Amino acid sequence: MDSNKIKIVLSFFAIYVIWGTTYMFNKIAVEQIPPFLLAGIRFTVASILIFNLMLINKQSLQISRLQLKNTLIAGFLFLSFGNGMAVWALQFLDSGFVALEIAAQPLVILLMMWILEGKKIPRKSMIGIGLGIIGMYFLVGNKELITNPQLLYGILVVFLCMLGWSYGSLFVAKNDMPKNFFLNTAYQMLFGGLLLLGISLSLGEQWLTPKAWYIQTWISLFALIVFGAIAAFTAFNYLLKVVSPEKVATSAYINPIVALFAGWLFLGEIISLNAIVAAVILLTGVYFINSSKT
Repeated sequence: MDSNKIKIVLSFFAIYVIWGTTYMFNKIAVEQIPPFLLAGIRFTVASILIFNLMLINKQSLQISRLQLKNTLIAGFLFLSFGNGMAVWALQFLDSGFVALEIAAQPLVILLMMWILEGKKIPRKSMIGIGLGIIGMYFLVGNKELITNPQLLYGILVVFLCMLGWSYGSLFVAKNDMPKNFFLNTAYQMLFGGLLLLGISLSLGEQWLTPKAWYIQTWISLFALIVFGAIAAFTAFNYLLKVVSPEKVATSAYINPIVALFAGWLFLGEIISLNAIVAAVILLTGVYFINSSKT
């Protein structure tokens, strides 16, 4: 296996498995840190760490004006809107449920590519879309979810996050971004993080002193910054440039399985029969999307 294939395999591992655990860590941290403040701290600190590592290695931080604008847009779509609102929804929804809902992202990307770019959807991908819709039906087809206003708002917000993340994937794939993937990630996280901190201030979120944080909050924030932000998000940006966007989005099928297991093991979340059926159907869908020619 050549070095490029190894990078691709490791990058998929990062966005499949590492990102799967971030739902659990966000769920733990958001119990003490307000959602937009939490996401803002996570990405701002991660960007500063990357910039410093690059300076230590005597790498240039310079990018063009166009790339600066593009990283600002991507940072908003992926992190300020896409991630920030999903963390907000975790106040009301189980981590595994949010991950399962986001599993519909690949079919949203395929539909966006069809509507916005006129790209033909392969037959196998159509099957994957159909399975995704069926899986979502099993996931949200619960009377308690539909009749509970807070749960319903959370579901709708996560759906909007999915739209922002999906459009961001198409945007990054076709626009001029920094060639260095660490630099690309750092600028996106810097802008996304600062925007999130601004949102937190404008909403009047309570900024607790770090001295008051529990040890599990510190551990969760560390994991979110080092593994979830720096490692996985860099891998995500790398994959968007070397494989098709809808294949990168298939991480949304694997993440729920990891998230469901982590939530059950560490948070005591209940895995319902509907969730199991939805997970099986969605995982089947990933096969059809990944095996289609794009």
